[in-house]
Amino acid sequence: MMIKDRKKFEEFERELLKRERVDFVKNFYILEEMYKEAVELGVFPVRPVLSGLEVDIKIARVVNSVSKVAKKGGKRVK
Repeated sequence: MMIKDRKKFEEFERELLKRERVDFVKNFYILEEMYKEAVELGVFPVRPVLSGLEVDIKIARVVNSVSKVAKKGGKRVK
């Protein structure tokens, strides 16, 4: 199918969105099922939410200390 009148199609979409009601329960159910399928397919790795946080904190400390050293002309500031 090819859209021949883009403006007319966009108007149709706007009107359709105005008339349709959002079903949050249905949408969350669909989202949850899509997430489960993605995990089963290996697209999303299942891991604890805070895993890797320690590494991120260490990297942030190093980056922040480098910027402080550069601001003080090479002298380390604590």
